[in-house]
Amino acid sequence: MGLGAMAGLVPGLAVPASGAANAAISMPIIKPERLKPGDTVAVVNPAGALYSSTDIQVVVERLEALGLKVKTGKYVLARHGYFAGTDLQRAEDLNRMIRDTSVKAIVATRGGWGCARILHLVDYDFLRRNPKIIVGYSDVTALLNAIHAKTGLVTYHGPVGMSPFTEFTADHFRRVLFDGEALTMQNPVRVGNDLTHTGDRVATLTPGVARGKLLGGNLTVLTGILGSEYVPDYNGSLLFTEDVGEELYRVDRMLTQLGLNGILKNMNGMVFGRCTRCDPGTGYASFTIEELIQQHTALHNVPVWYGSMIGHIPDMFTIPLGLQAEINATTGTLTLLESPVT
Repeated sequence: MGLGAMAGLVPGLAVPASGAANAAISMPIIKPERLKPGDTVAVVNPAGALYSSTDIQVVVERLEALGLKVKTGKYVLARHGYFAGTDLQRAEDLNRMIRDTSVKAIVATRGGWGCARILHLVDYDFLRRNPKIIVGYSDVTALLNAIHAKTGLVTYHGPVGMSPFTEFTADHFRRVLFDGEALTMQNPVRVGNDLTHTGDRVATLTPGVARGKLLGGNLTVLTGILGSEYVPDYNGSLLFTEDVGEELYRVDRMLTQLGLNGILKNMNGMVFGRCTRCDPGTGYASFTIEELIQQHTALHNVPVWYGSMIGHIPDMFTIPLGLQAEINATTGTLTLLESPVT
């Protein structure tokens, strides 16, 4: 029996679509080595500037609290307009840490804007031969996707140095990058002073279960690099995404762009984390974020849910970009099917 026939018998079973979602060619997957206490990690700033020297002190202390040694980039406190130095300076810092074989992981200091401007300057060949952990989110989405597209290296959508490393965030960071656990990620249930839990709830938009390669990141940043050589092949993927402070008509436009590029049609399922501060507002006749997601995905009959711990939020998952996983849109769970590191 073919997969198409099986899909008719098993509700929610997503079948990989034929044809590539974009021009990218899938490369063999490479996993970096897991972190150990005492390992050296680098902090670089490939995007927006920091405006206080104490910020980098806090970043270093957070990583040291995880038992790691920290190197900081030469230009981590540089400023060129709203960037942390010129494009060449930011790329130089990143490449220096890529080429430093004593560095086991690179953590972006913050997001903002700027990663896409240095994608053509990254030393992908060295990184392919000497893989290491690359972590960040928001604007770092551009780097995570580009590195995976160019090298096959699994990258990690997780906290930046300026993120609050809450107990939840630090626990998932450790379990993925230190322990290499093929864990199941599920939103916490915290009742608090109420009869039921009211925060961190999941909204199932299309129920079902699907498997595929985890790919995605910030919606604005991802759509900004579509059509370039720095986007992996999203065919048969589990798309995860998030955003912050966007007008809903812009979210609509970006989801439309994903559709026009074939990503929504060819994905196996979708996890939309949070669209923080993306409310309809007080005006009349606005769609909600859940309505927009459903409008753009309903015809594709793949599992979709909203509200995962992915986004501009204090408590966040660390998601291995490029790893095989399974999602259950009914329970709101995301399960890694293999170790995320070696």
